[in-house]
Amino acid sequence: MGDLPREHPSLRIVDLKIQDVAFGGKGVGRESGKAVFVPYTIDGELVSASIVREKKQFAEGELVDVRECSPDRVQPPCPYFGRCGGCAYQHISYEHQLAIKWRQTRDVLQRIGKLNDVPMRPIIPSPEQYGYRNRITVHARQGVVGFFRRDSNRLIDIEHCPISRHEVNRALADLRVQNVRDGHYTLRASSGPRVFSQTNDAVAYALHDLINQLIPVNQELLIDTYCGAGFFAKRLLDKFERVIGIDWDKFAIKAAKENATLKETYIAGDVDLELERMGSIASTFQREKTTLIIDPPATGLAARTREAIVDLAPTTLIYVSCNPATLARDLSDLQQKFRIESVTPLDMFPQTPEIEVAVHLQATSFAN
Repeated sequence: MGDLPREHPSLRIVDLKIQDVAFGGKGVGRESGKAVFVPYTIDGELVSASIVREKKQFAEGELVDVRECSPDRVQPPCPYFGRCGGCAYQHISYEHQLAIKWRQTRDVLQRIGKLNDVPMRPIIPSPEQYGYRNRITVHARQGVVGFFRRDSNRLIDIEHCPISRHEVNRALADLRVQNVRDGHYTLRASSGPRVFSQTNDAVAYALHDLINQLIPVNQELLIDTYCGAGFFAKRLLDKFERVIGIDWDKFAIKAAKENATLKETYIAGDVDLELERMGSIASTFQREKTTLIIDPPATGLAARTREAIVDLAPTTLIYVSCNPATLARDLSDLQQKFRIESVTPLDMFPQTPEIEVAVHLQATSFAN
């Protein structure tokens, strides 16, 4: 396991059979019927854990010993694993990481969204399991440059991040030799507009390819919300007569406008307000040839935004989410006007508990 924390010997030690890995990355065992969450464990393992926090409904533990290993346990390559708060899955084989994330997506949608018979598709893996991140944010404090420790606001000094690209690690090395002020530093693999973009280039393009396949032929209008600098909109131009991108980030919208064609319109503003105004524009197009893409932050959609989407009721709706929990909440609301056609998880963030999900929905009035 490498350098994982060991708890004080006076803490209560329990033996647990790990039954599952919960969303967020901790293994779940049970003691006297109560769920006990233990990081760095794998379903099927028999472990000893020290109880560090006890609640009425559940307890939290720290791994003391793995008594029976899963065949999917591997040696983590990162010397900071177990102390750094970034990765949670380096001890798990990549194929099993994918299986865990697929199952977690389905379970969260069923539990929070109350969605039955979720039409799950296979998870799309990352071509690179390490060296994929095109940017990281490190923190500097009193001469220490690195990431926050797990479950702490203390920093751990980081010389090299194995999940980051070579160019990012080179920027980290350059930063470390400087006498930097305390603060936060975003290191990128390439220069360009400082606007939101996906962290894993290869999976971002796989996501685009998936969306391209999901959108029907002969479309007229694309409304791309939370569009950033137009990653999806600009790559889908050939499928539409008109494309409208909306984002609150005026710098992203400025970047999107720089090389826009006559069929592109980009609007800086609140998504909910702008969507409410889209009704009059959308009414000039055939509704069955209108597509809406939504790719919100981890907080998901505001209630007003969900209402605006239901009122607009485009025939094709693509929801891209980085948080299955808020996705489940939103899908539960959207079901009043839309039917879920497919749910596709993508592994945008290997070695971490994060999950990207693309959901294809169709307005029920046009569903087959």
